[in-house]
Amino acid sequence: MESEITYAEVQFKNASPAEEVEVPQKKKKQEQRTQTYPPWLPWLISLLLLLVCAALVVALLVTHISRSCDEPTALQLNLTEWHCILAVPQGKGRGWKCCPEGWKRFQESCYYFSADQMPWDESQQNCSGMGSHLVVINTKAEQAFLYKQITPKNTYWGEGINLYIGLRAQEVGQWHWTDQTPYNVTAAFWRPGEPSNSTNEMCVVIHHEKQNLRNWNDVPCSIHSHRICETAAVTI
Repeated sequence: MESEITYAEVQFKNASPAEEVEVPQKKKKQEQRTQTYPPWLPWLISLLLLLVCAALVVALLVTHISRSCDEPTALQLNLTEWHCILAVPQGKGRGWKCCPEGWKRFQESCYYFSADQMPWDESQQNCSGMGSHLVVINTKAEQAFLYKQITPKNTYWGEGINLYIGLRAQEVGQWHWTDQTPYNVTAAFWRPGEPSNSTNEMCVVIHHEKQNLRNWNDVPCSIHSHRICETAAVTI
């Protein structure tokens, strides 16, 4: 008996074309999304933020420095009339040196010679109230300038005038300048025989006499004398 051969028809359900294409399309969309921004863009953004921060810091520093330079001193607030001299050639920045009207300029400082008289402590307070201090003499050139200012004709000062300077002793022989400048014996201009280093003579005056550059004298701090105030010249 011949064996029967049975054929079974097996059909496989093929995927639809739409389903075959669906997966690649999703992959393409994901690839497109991941490549939207170039890899160097975050570095560029970081660099720009850093530059902006640096620019802000520089601007703040410049503003602070400018305000510090332009901030008026007590002397500038109290006095409004100024006398200015061009100290450097034009075109080379800030070069006008200015002193209040009635003050005398020498190098980088302005000097005020008082017409009234008072004790040393009150003299220092008076100078301080104008944004200055009793004069501190550092060089022979400065001493010569002060001497010259006291000697012009038609002055209201007579011979033998005393003017307080910013030199004082807390202990006998221990001289100190009012602005804490170290006392330099080589730049001191005592009269012959001075200082007397007496316990009741702890302050110093310029005792003006003609043709005598060495004119410092220690005196009691309570005597009423004229004074010389000093402050830094204003540069504009």
